[in-house]
Amino acid sequence: MPDTRRALGQLGEELAAEHVRRLGYVILERNYRCPYGEMDIVARDGQRMAFIEVRTRRNTRLGTPEESVTPRKQARLATVARSYLQAEGYTDLDWGIDVVAVELDRHGGVRRIELIRNAVAEMA
Repeated sequence: MPDTRRALGQLGEELAAEHVRRLGYVILERNYRCPYGEMDIVARDGQRMAFIEVRTRRNTRLGTPEESVTPRKQARLATVARSYLQAEGYTDLDWGIDVVAVELDRHGGVRRIELIRNAVAEMA
């Protein structure tokens, strides 16, 4: 991944983490990795476990950040979430996959940051 794209992603993740903390989420892990992929943020939202995918864009020529979470990406996120739950021994827990959409202007200023709860339906 080119350095500018990586830096954009890291900035978006920092902004997203700060945003969900302000909303009352308790972050348990950042950049959780397993053989199936990566989850940007794993957090608790009350009794609910939240798996959070962060998508950051400087412009919307190719669509909004949340539109970039393709069905294939959604399936991978669900697999990573189930892997985490199994690895940590959670068997009967309310959970969901949220997306934080971050839009920045060309100077790195935040135009929009939005949490979309349960943005990804659990896939079998």
